[in-house]
Amino acid sequence: MNHPRSISNQSMADRFGAQIAQRLSGASNDLPYDISERLRAARVQAVEKRKWVLAQGASELFHNSHSGTLIAGHGHSSWWSRLGALGLLLTLVLGLFAIDVIQDELGARELADIDAALLTDDLPPAAYLDAGFAQFLKTNHRQEP
Repeated sequence: MNHPRSISNQSMADRFGAQIAQRLSGASNDLPYDISERLRAARVQAVEKRKWVLAQGASELFHNSHSGTLIAGHGHSSWWSRLGALGLLLTLVLGLFAIDVIQDELGARELADIDAALLTDDLPPAAYLDAGFAQFLKTNHRQEP
């Protein structure tokens, strides 16, 4: 959504650019012939280069959008890049699976420690419901050899 302020800023910038171009064009009439020819040739080259860059960018964008690759900025999609993307995806899935297994193992080990302490100790089971006592068990378990 265009705001009135951004439209007025854009029109002011356009007017300023037109004034600068008019002054530069007026000053170019006073230049010697060889300098004006070199400037004209440079202008033509710049316009051609800009057209070529825009055409290349559009063709790469079109090619990347239809090739289904995950890698942006490359004009071609080789099987190496697809294999690399598949390898990264496989590594990510295996890493997430390993994290899940480790978290489950740590949780089961923690519960087993609490159950073992509950079954082998003389304390009433209500003492184990206290969160501070569970922390005490963890620190005592680490300190004992």
